[in-house]
Amino acid sequence: MPAPIQPAILSFAPDGTPLSSALSPALGDTHHTGSLARARHVFVDGNGLPGRWQGRHRWVIVETGFGSGLNFLATWQAWRNDPARCDKLDFVSIEAHPFQAADLARLHAAWPELAPLAEALQQRWPALLPGIHRLHLDGGRVTLTLAFGDAPDLLPQLEAQADAFYLDGISPANSPERWSPAVFGQLARLAGPDASLAASSAAQPIQQSLEAAGFSLEHRAGHEGEHDMLAGRATLVGTPAATTSPAGERRALVVGAGVAGTSVAERLAARGWQVSLIDEADGPGQGASGNRAGVFRPLPSLDDNRLARITRAGFLYGRRHLEALGEAGQPVRWSATGVLHLGRDAKQEGKQKAVVDAHQPPADYLRFVDQEEASRLAGWPLDAGGWWFPGGGWIQPPSLCAANLAAGGAYITTFFGRRLARLEHQDGNWRAIDDQGTEIARAAVLVLANGVGIRALPQAASLPVRPARGQVSHLPANPGSAPEVVVCRLGYVSPEVDGVRCAGATFVADDAGTELRESEHQENLEKLDFILPGFSGAFDPATLDGRVGFRPASPDRLPMVGAIPAVSTAERTTLLADIPRQPGLYAASGFGARGLVWASLVGELLASLIDGGPLPLERELVDALDPARYLLKPPRPGAGGDE
Repeated sequence: MPAPIQPAILSFAPDGTPLSSALSPALGDTHHTGSLARARHVFVDGNGLPGRWQGRHRWVIVETGFGSGLNFLATWQAWRNDPARCDKLDFVSIEAHPFQAADLARLHAAWPELAPLAEALQQRWPALLPGIHRLHLDGGRVTLTLAFGDAPDLLPQLEAQADAFYLDGISPANSPERWSPAVFGQLARLAGPDASLAASSAAQPIQQSLEAAGFSLEHRAGHEGEHDMLAGRATLVGTPAATTSPAGERRALVVGAGVAGTSVAERLAARGWQVSLIDEADGPGQGASGNRAGVFRPLPSLDDNRLARITRAGFLYGRRHLEALGEAGQPVRWSATGVLHLGRDAKQEGKQKAVVDAHQPPADYLRFVDQEEASRLAGWPLDAGGWWFPGGGWIQPPSLCAANLAAGGAYITTFFGRRLARLEHQDGNWRAIDDQGTEIARAAVLVLANGVGIRALPQAASLPVRPARGQVSHLPANPGSAPEVVVCRLGYVSPEVDGVRCAGATFVADDAGTELRESEHQENLEKLDFILPGFSGAFDPATLDGRVGFRPASPDRLPMVGAIPAVSTAERTTLLADIPRQPGLYAASGFGARGLVWASLVGELLASLIDGGPLPLERELVDALDPARYLLKPPRPGAGGDE
């Protein structure tokens, strides 16, 4: 379990020079935050920029200490000022002790010429939570991937092919673990062809470790009389970044116009891909994504397991995506009402409190509330406390699907009302064929995001997707009536939306019935009474309206995201990377009841895998989502629901 993030503490020297410290200046790890001229001299000029990125589609920089972000801002400014710049700038940076946003603003005030860029960074600054946070800046042309945690732990989890490295100036005496041979070995692994390197320190241990890792180095004069710096090149190239992006045409087919498919299409379109989107319905978000209001919140755990980490990453990236769509003029129907997740009983309530005590998350992300405060938040007398997610809420899934397509603009061509009957792979392209044997569209890359429909395609037979029928009950409600927040407890109830609140949902595996059932309305009302004692008395299950959808569930409760295997069996000792894959064929499935919290991040992950570039998740989490994982372990029986 990762330790809670301890923010850097901002202080100032007697002459006004800003200093930062992980915990306290008294601990001896205080260091200068640097100057803009120094950032340009050591890191931008030291890596031969901007000249070396000119004529490139993408340029990737990996930095071992983000600090105040000055190196990033200086690089971003140099990129913007260069008319011959590369199309995309990817900046990946690790930081064990990030600043709070308010302290960043105080620091950035010293560099007024960077103000527009600094303000954009501050506005998108992520919550100080462990893991990888991806920020899209400058209209999506600049991507900042921040990894919060210790470099020795996070570097092995990064997937990128670096063109340049920035090594921060912390003294090896104060942070020996950051300069260990293992760290430099990971840098070599991440190095692309002819990758350059710049380090502000030329201390002998650093030079020796870098040379041992495969970097050729030279001493250069430091900034304005400072000690020598190091500059160098990688002589041993690491493993190429994963990508199946075909040379020439950048075209993809996406099957399914729900939250998964439209998220993938939008993220590919943002990278300049032409996307053909196919769905048998007459518009987006008509299948499992068609509910009026779905829950949007993470799911923590005491051991911070894979499910907890992936839902946290999905929630945080999803929030930024929702906000970006609104800023781009494509607003989604959603509301950050907050989500109250009540303990099932006193034992679970105690576990929920233990999670908050152990992880110490920012209060605007998660805090524990007792029964009394929970009742105030819900506007209803409750019999338990639990987790309060202030930034959670509800989303109307069809509006997210429509906004994704609108954001993709002319890069996305839709084929609604066309049922995919079969797939053919011919001459390096996937052909989507309808019931009449007519080709709908073709492309070298195909993403299957068609919910439970994926089960009908032989190419995806290795994926253990199970259909799970879910019935939501629609309860008549007046505007302003309680609860005005989402409340969960073995089910959920939403605030009033257009005169209706949603309650549910049932979870019945392998049941293809599409009819509304009074028995399932009754089940939802019983869940509702468990959530809000006495609330269901006003409703008759025989008269309720609702909606039935079919969610693609997975045996281990994690989605299936990535390249689809070309084999149906594999030795248990096989590495995931060694399992053969069908060329250009990907899946985005198995979301269960968590499509809203995962969809945006899954879109970004698949687009990164397909187009190349740094991945937005740790390697072990990418592997945990890999559709081929089921070939290496027996699936756990059953597929649980959600609460």
